[in-house]
Amino acid sequence: MVHYLEQGPLGDIARKVLAGERLSRDDGIKLWESDDLLAIGLLSDYARQQKVGDNVFFINNTHINHTNICRNLCELCAFGKKPSDHGAYTLSIDEIASKAEKAQSLGVTEVHIVGGLNENLPFKYYEEMLRTVKEILPGVHLQAFDAVEIDFISETSGLSLEEVLLRLRDAGLGSLPGGGAEIFNPTVRDRICSKKIGAGRWLEVHETAHRLGFRSNATMLYGHVEGIEDRVDHLLALRELQDRTGGFMSFIPLAFHPRNTALEHLPKTTGMMDLKALAIARLMLDNFDHIKAFWIMTTPKVAQVALSFGVDDLDGTVREERIAHDAGAETAQYQPADTFLRMIREAGRTPVERDTLYNVIRRYD
Repeated sequence: MVHYLEQGPLGDIARKVLAGERLSRDDGIKLWESDDLLAIGLLSDYARQQKVGDNVFFINNTHINHTNICRNLCELCAFGKKPSDHGAYTLSIDEIASKAEKAQSLGVTEVHIVGGLNENLPFKYYEEMLRTVKEILPGVHLQAFDAVEIDFISETSGLSLEEVLLRLRDAGLGSLPGGGAEIFNPTVRDRICSKKIGAGRWLEVHETAHRLGFRSNATMLYGHVEGIEDRVDHLLALRELQDRTGGFMSFIPLAFHPRNTALEHLPKTTGMMDLKALAIARLMLDNFDHIKAFWIMTTPKVAQVALSFGVDDLDGTVREERIAHDAGAETAQYQPADTFLRMIREAGRTPVERDTLYNVIRRYD
C-alpha cells in the first residue's frame, strides 16, 4: 500500500523507508514541512510493522511524585514550587510507604518516581525511599529519577554519577525515565528551562547509566518555542547515543501544556502536530524499538489514532500524575486495563501487557 507514495512529493523518503535505509536530517525536516499527514502515517505504520509487528504494549503501573519543591522553577513548568509557596510539599518516607501499600492490591509491576530538585533532601532520603517501596513491593520494578534529578543528586551528595547510580541500584533502582530532555538546542533551552542541565549532561547521564547496565527511556518536549530543525536535531542526538549504547527502550514525545507556566500565552499543540511528532519519531529513530504515545499528554483518543502513526505503546494505568495536570492536562489520572484492551482491539492490533523492560506478562490474542 505504501509503494504508491514513491511517486509523490515524499517519494525519496518512501524509497528509503521501503529499503530500510536511514533517514537524514534533511529528510526529517522535509517530513515536518509536509502537510501530507496520511502519507507520513502510512510510512510510519510500515516502519512500525517491520520493527514490532502488530503488538501494542501497555503496563500496569503507578506514579509517585515525591516533592514539588524545586530550585530550578523552569519557565515551562507548572509543577515546581519554592519551599515557602502555598501547595509546596515533600512526602515523608511514611507517606511514600502508604502509597506503596495501596499499590499492593492493584497488581502493578512498575512504580514510576520523579519529582523536583529539593535542596533540603539528603542522599539517604532517596535511598530510603527506594528501599521502602522495594520492601513493600519486592517484585515491582522501580523506574525513578530522570537525568536532571540524577545530576542534582550527584551534585548535592558530592558523589560521581557512577557512585550515585550504583548506590541507588543497591537500594532498588531498576531503570531511568526519560524526562528532562525537553529540547536539546541551547538557545531554546535558555528560554524554556534556563537553569536545567544542558543537552550534553543529559546525554552523559544516560550514557553512564547504559554503561552500568541500566535501561532508560528518552523524551522530547515539543510545541512551545522550538523550530522544526530543533526537533530533528534532538532526534538525531538520541539516535547517535542509541547507536553507541543500545540502552534506550522507548521514545516518548511529550506535548507541551502551557497553562500555569511562564509560557501560558502559547497555544496547546494540535492533533496534527501530535501525530506528526510520533510518526516522524518512528521514521527517524530507526534504532528505537518502541514509540510511546503517553495518553495523559495527548488524550486517549489521539493516542489511539496514533497506533496508525508508528506507535506501539500506550504507556500505562498511571493512577496519579501531577506534573502534566498542574500544567493543564485535562485527561483522567487513571486508565484501567480494560480501556487499553478496547482501544488496541478497535485499532486492529494485539494488546500485550508488559513489564518495564518489555518482557511480556500477558498477550490478549
